[in-house]
Amino acid sequence: MAKVDETPEESGGAGGGEAEQKGAAKEEKVEEVKVSKEEDKDARLWGMLCHLAGLAGFAFPFGNVILPLIFWQLKKNEYGFVDEQGKEAVNFQISMTIYGLVTIPLFFVCIGPFLLAAVAIVDLVLLLIAAIKANNGESYRYPLAIRLIK
Repeated sequence: MAKVDETPEESGGAGGGEAEQKGAAKEEKVEEVKVSKEEDKDARLWGMLCHLAGLAGFAFPFGNVILPLIFWQLKKNEYGFVDEQGKEAVNFQISMTIYGLVTIPLFFVCIGPFLLAAVAIVDLVLLLIAAIKANNGESYRYPLAIRLIK
């Protein structure tokens, strides 16, 4: 019966040593995947938070731009996915703010309230779609967004 505890030096480098080296390499690769999946999980979480931060605009003025901008600036250098999704979220929220401000003079023509409600609904729906996609690890590009930050 062969020794199980043999090291590559003891076995003369034949057969068993190579298999052990390959096994060790596989273990290292598994550890690398775990680390990258954990980073991926964090990147997806922060990407989703960048999009969901746009909900702050419903709580206080310009919060829809300020909070996604803060989240994006905090994590953009750490995760490429957050950099991409943060830019998208900030650009979209700036666009929605501009569209909302354009509706204010239209209040005098009586169509302003309806257009402002439409802008708010579109903002909410697209923001939720983007957050779900980011949480799944998919990149999302908003329609109707003016790309001010590139």
